[in-house]
Amino acid sequence: MRTSSSRRGRRTAAAAVAAAVTGTVLLTGCGSDGDDEAGGKDGGTITLRIGTYGSFGYDDKTGAKLYAEYERLHPNIKIEESNVSDGQKYWDALKLRLSRNSGLADIQAVEVGYIAEATGENMAGKWVDLSKEGGADTSTYLDWKVKQATTADGKLIALGTDIGPMAICYNKDLFAKAKLPTDREAVAKLWEGDWSKFIAAGETYKKNAPAGTAFHDSASGLFNAVLSSDPVQYADSGGKLDWENSPGVKKAWELGVKAAQSGLTAKLRQFDEKGTWNAAFKNSKFATVACPSWMTGIIKDQAGPANQGKWDIAAPPVAGNWGGSFLAVPKAGKHTKEAAALAAWLTAPEQHAKVFAVNGNIPSTKDTLLSPAVQNATMPYFGDTPVGKIFSSAAAGIRPAAISRWDGQVKTFLTDNGILDIEQRGTDPGTAWENVRKLVEDKIGQ
Repeated sequence: MRTSSSRRGRRTAAAAVAAAVTGTVLLTGCGSDGDDEAGGKDGGTITLRIGTYGSFGYDDKTGAKLYAEYERLHPNIKIEESNVSDGQKYWDALKLRLSRNSGLADIQAVEVGYIAEATGENMAGKWVDLSKEGGADTSTYLDWKVKQATTADGKLIALGTDIGPMAICYNKDLFAKAKLPTDREAVAKLWEGDWSKFIAAGETYKKNAPAGTAFHDSASGLFNAVLSSDPVQYADSGGKLDWENSPGVKKAWELGVKAAQSGLTAKLRQFDEKGTWNAAFKNSKFATVACPSWMTGIIKDQAGPANQGKWDIAAPPVAGNWGGSFLAVPKAGKHTKEAAALAAWLTAPEQHAKVFAVNGNIPSTKDTLLSPAVQNATMPYFGDTPVGKIFSSAAAGIRPAAISRWDGQVKTFLTDNGILDIEQRGTDPGTAWENVRKLVEDKIGQ
């Protein structure tokens, strides 16, 4: 999932720490310490708290109702989820609580941009080894997903939820009004094989764009999508941060900047706290959004019933993977045994299939990816679109990139403090790049 995208606002180092302290409420509302003193004793109820961000699709309101199902199977268990939209603030608060070994949820979600930090020497000892606790069959997960969550000494600190194979979601009504094709096969051919062709399609859209609309939602979103399709991202082959020399970063930056300066975007910050980006879905303010599989659930929820059937999904210019998450169990939790069992159940192939059917999150388990339930899946919101075939085909083309412990932070600096400044404030690209470089130099490691 995504994740929701990992985001950081413009803060000084001190402000970042202060925000993390204040933001601890983002994780659980109230910590796991001090609660349920009698939980599990003499038949008492155990409350398991899960901290997430974005849209994992487990919940009982708009998700696959997995919490209710697990509670029926385990009458002594009650599940409470605390969810926020801003992945960067979530991670900042989680790191602070890990450092204190207190106030943690029983299960904490971890986005792929931070998994290398979570498995690094400073944090590796904070998590339960889920290869030994909880009963998960680790052979069912994609090998590279397991590798990402494995520490240097072989401990598996988290279980994969989803991956983020890329597509492009587009508003058929807006495409028709801009005199572009609406058939998904014809749309995919507009940009097949080259992200530069996607920019060219945006120029064509702009010539006949309906008033008040843009071709794409966000230059930062485009940056993330382009980079997701490159095998060299923020780190070198050995996992060392090397973003300034990365051909993938340079290409994504150039195309993101071009889209911003050409007026092809709605100048939105994805997952902004004010809900402006969410509202733009509902009000049809942009025609395309880079669409990892987890984005389909966001479109469904934010565009709303009035726009059902107006959105479709086309193959991306180049296959890539944007996002994906894990579930981890902090050792400091009160109910680590029960939490590990729940994490294993939520990430089992059967549950992956249920979440995909409702929320569109592509599973990170091998057999589920190939199952008829995924291959033949459609989502009512997108009509007869072969969602399963589109995303499973994209997943087959993923070339996993090496990751460093700083990927999530550098991504936030490049998007929120770099491209967004160009897009919204007209900052010179050279100046914006230098600003990012200084941020990385000043903040990384603090």
